[in-house]
Amino acid sequence: MNTRHHDPFKAAFDSLEEFVDLISQVLNCPITIEDANHRLLAYSTHDERTDPARIYTIIGRRVPEKVINQLWKEGTIPALLKTREPIRVKNMDEIGLHNRVAISIWKQDEVLGFIWAIEIDKILTEKDFDLLKLAADSAKNKLLQLQTRKNKKEEHSQEFFWKLLTGHLKGEEEIYERFHTLKITPSASFAIAVFQFPENITNKVEQNISYLLKTGQLMKILLYTIDCNQLIILISADNIKEPYQEFNRFVQTFVLTMNERYAIKGITPVYSSIYKDYQSIGQAYQETLRVLTIKEKFPLETEDIFNYHKLGIYQLFELILEKRQSEAYENDSLKKLQEYDQKHHSNLVETLEVFLNKDNNINDAAKELNVHANTLNYRLKRISEIGDVNFKDPNQKMLLYLDLKLEKYK
Repeated sequence: MNTRHHDPFKAAFDSLEEFVDLISQVLNCPITIEDANHRLLAYSTHDERTDPARIYTIIGRRVPEKVINQLWKEGTIPALLKTREPIRVKNMDEIGLHNRVAISIWKQDEVLGFIWAIEIDKILTEKDFDLLKLAADSAKNKLLQLQTRKNKKEEHSQEFFWKLLTGHLKGEEEIYERFHTLKITPSASFAIAVFQFPENITNKVEQNISYLLKTGQLMKILLYTIDCNQLIILISADNIKEPYQEFNRFVQTFVLTMNERYAIKGITPVYSSIYKDYQSIGQAYQETLRVLTIKEKFPLETEDIFNYHKLGIYQLFELILEKRQSEAYENDSLKKLQEYDQKHHSNLVETLEVFLNKDNNINDAAKELNVHANTLNYRLKRISEIGDVNFKDPNQKMLLYLDLKLEKYK
């Protein structure tokens, strides 16, 4: 019989563990099977031949993030997401990866997982490649069953998360019971993160997001969901010495990776303060929406601000604006400068705002306005005369700064 057409994997198998041992026996090398998010599903157990990357994967039940990142950079994973053929992966000592062959497990146009064969005592031949393709085809049904169960769990998780976000679950006991039903361990402290995309999130982009959240190991993700153009995440703050620094790193890394891997630009990340009461998740979510509103109104001023905690005076804008409107208040100095600008087609109000933004630094403000320092000094003198502004009075300067920002906020 022609072995090229013989399929040793046709026989029924009870588990992926049994199947992966069969592949290892047929190919005579260590084998691992991962899902599409690089979580370990099964590995051949009767073979001591291995490499550090495989050991770390078995111990952590997932491929280490540094290995995933390197495989993305040198093109292995992008290739696996395009082809149904086996791919040879060369030795990478810096991440503990020895020579191996990988193949994707496909269901129509979707990758369900991967099979990895380590070449330790032998180099896989073309005949072995054919056998590996047969193994990938036979593994498909088993992975489909696992995926169906996973999708149902994710649906229940997202429904639970929306109930938390909208305040439909009030009792602490009920909330913790739901966590345990979903086999999710709730953290003692948490925050809500929101990533606002420039367009509504498509199914394909959602798959990329899911992949990134499940393979990244910077933060523990408890729950996530998608609402039109927003990705909403519940992140753990447990056992982190400097949580706000780590949250900053997480959101910036996510935005950078979405750009580098999937060419998605213009994502705005924000996150809430840290909370300990899950009944306050709705409040945390509203915080993030307020930060997004401020960032939309003041993109330059808040470029490096990602959380409510760092908003400073911007936190108070809604309250101050409400008070201003109820009193029919108007800043007389600002009104005079605006009228002068309108009449003479000048830009004294812009000059004032930049000067205050730069904390009264002449050189920085002149650079921002692209004028000479002497020109700026002349403008400031005119602002002082026309608007009756005393630049030595911090109280007046703060009020001008606040009213300038409120003009934009309105």
